[in-house]
Amino acid sequence: MKNFALIGAAGYIAPRHLKAIKDTGNNLVAAYDPFDSVGIMDSFFPQASFFTQQELFDRHCTKLQRSENKIDFVSVCTPNYLHDAHVRYGLRLGANVICEKPLVLKARNIDALEQLEKETGCCAYNILQLRLHDSIVALKEKIDNGPADKIYDVDLTYITSRGNWYYTSWKGDERKSGGVATNIGVHFYDMLQWIFGPVQKNIVHVKSHDRVAGFLELKKARVRYFLSINADHLPANAVQGEKRTYRTIMIDGTEFEFSAGFTELHTRSYENILAGKGFRISEARNCIQIVNDINDAVPVGLVGDYHPLARIPLCGHPFGW
Repeated sequence: MKNFALIGAAGYIAPRHLKAIKDTGNNLVAAYDPFDSVGIMDSFFPQASFFTQQELFDRHCTKLQRSENKIDFVSVCTPNYLHDAHVRYGLRLGANVICEKPLVLKARNIDALEQLEKETGCCAYNILQLRLHDSIVALKEKIDNGPADKIYDVDLTYITSRGNWYYTSWKGDERKSGGVATNIGVHFYDMLQWIFGPVQKNIVHVKSHDRVAGFLELKKARVRYFLSINADHLPANAVQGEKRTYRTIMIDGTEFEFSAGFTELHTRSYENILAGKGFRISEARNCIQIVNDINDAVPVGLVGDYHPLARIPLCGHPFGW
């Protein structure tokens, strides 16, 4: 049994990490979040110490590191812009770290984290759960075993509706979340480059507060993508089915189905990490670089090979910003 500490216990993604710690037969000894709406902990680790002040959490964890209840892993479930700092904290504490996506907001920070791993002798792992999805693993095997010179035509559409609360939260602040491409797209970009190879060209057609559309030329694929958090962009069949999320990937005109099988991917990620097979810092470099390049790009407009939904007219920010 390993001892875990968790940073960001009140966040959206924390329950998946709590469940993964529990399901893998390990123990949570300490948790921290500036917000105290963490009743979810009663379902998993009611005996864990909880702190709303970082200083007291740090004091407690430091004391544990000098006891028989030493912390083996720190799980990071905080807002995107804090991941780098909290990964650093866990490594300096003398623990291995499991960090939710994105590992960092800037690719240049990866080198510094790898250096800190060497200095501390501890390891940091990134949750790249789509690489563990059975259908996606099977697709990668199919592409790897297919014709070496074949170039696939891929359309990625991902619409996950968000209300006006989104723009008031840290997620609506691009400096903190990295914008739409980072916040909802980084794991898809990771999946695509993992399957089809590294990026050779990265073009952005449309980019605003609620969407991003562009074109990625990968080693084995031409990818048109459209990502959105606007419910008005949902197709009719999703609206009629009262669905708030729509995801589809078309490969050479055929839909790739992977809508099921998501519920246990965090637990499987933890199992791999505990078995020494987790995704290390370097694995995140390509997808972080992709979103960095998208965020830095000046949109070229509706020219060249663009996703059909890129034609949807841009709308103003809901708060007039």
